[in-house]
Amino acid sequence: MVAGAMTSGRRAKAGAAKKAAILRAGLDIFSRVGLHGATLDRLAEKAGVSKTNLLYYFPSKEALYIAVLQDLLDIWLAPLRAFRHDVEPLAAIGDYISLKMAVSRDHPQASRLFCLEMLQGAPLLKTLLERDLRQLVEEKSAIIRGWVAEGKLAPRDPHHLIFTIWATTQHYADFSTQIEAVCGQTLQDDTFFHQAVENVQRIILEGIRPR
Repeated sequence: MVAGAMTSGRRAKAGAAKKAAILRAGLDIFSRVGLHGATLDRLAEKAGVSKTNLLYYFPSKEALYIAVLQDLLDIWLAPLRAFRHDVEPLAAIGDYISLKMAVSRDHPQASRLFCLEMLQGAPLLKTLLERDLRQLVEEKSAIIRGWVAEGKLAPRDPHHLIFTIWATTQHYADFSTQIEAVCGQTLQDDTFFHQAVENVQRIILEGIRPR
């Protein structure tokens, strides 16, 4: 019985590793060529599994694409979920900017795929965006409105503040080639990363600091 449990555990671990490899392959390929440019053969080859094995875990290319999108949405929204009302407002927003910059540094492929999906009208994510994202943004916007009402922030519309943070921080992932061409550096350079975070924080925070 013990031997059987050990064998079952090893199989489960191997299965989880294969699934994770397929998801990584999907992120890599979808972020470069999109859903329609990817093929099952190419995805399987990148993941190091057979096409049959890939289809065991994900019954279609579209199913894999949706799974990848759901994973990246969790990554993309994690910093916003961490946004709390019980922190000093400028510190909370500064921390949010720092976390978003870290996502652009650590998950550039996820950011680029999310951007690609948005440019295509979010056909496979629209329901999630209209439900989960809208609810989350409204929750955090209420926190910002409360700070504004208390005089802790300058009167700024929360939606436009959040959109500005998204646009600015994600630029470093989505347009990393442009940034490298201009600066000769990317967020992978530790010094440049900290300089970028500090400057983006200063630019945005000075715009919302109460006068």
